[in-house]
Amino acid sequence: MNYPMLWLVLLIVFAGIEGATAGLISIWFCAGSLVALFAAWLNASLMVQIGLFAIVSVLTMAILRPLAGKWIQPKMEKTNADRILEADAVVIETINNLEASGQIKVGGAIWTARSAHGEVIPVGTLVRVERIEGVKAIVSTLEKGTV
Repeated sequence: MNYPMLWLVLLIVFAGIEGATAGLISIWFCAGSLVALFAAWLNASLMVQIGLFAIVSVLTMAILRPLAGKWIQPKMEKTNADRILEADAVVIETINNLEASGQIKVGGAIWTARSAHGEVIPVGTLVRVERIEGVKAIVSTLEKGTV
C-alpha cells in the first residue's frame, strides 16, 4: 500500500475539517499526519508511522489547546446593563408594578424599574438592582430607607 498517499489524504481531510469548523477540532491530527507523512517518505515501518501520528497528535493537543483557549474564548466585557447589577439606586418616580410605572437613577442614567417583590416603592427610596429583564431594572428596597 502507498502509505505516503494515505497520510497525505488524512492530512487533507483533517485540514478540511479544521477549515470547516470555527474551533480547533482537528489541527492536532494535521500535525500528526504531517509527521507520519514524512516518516513514510523516509520508509519507516507502518507501526512507526502510526506511533508518530499518535504521539505528535497528543503532544500537539497538550501544548496548543491551553494556549488556543486564551485566543478562542473572548473576554466578556461588561455592558452598560451589566454595570448596574447589584448597584444602589434612588427612585425618581414611584415604582408600582400594577400601574406599570417607576423609574430609578443609577450611575447617572435613568432606568425604567419594577419592584422585585411587588410592593409600591415611593420617590426617594434607596433600592438595589437585583436583575434586568428586557429594558427594566428589577429592584428591591434597601434597609437604609430614603434619601
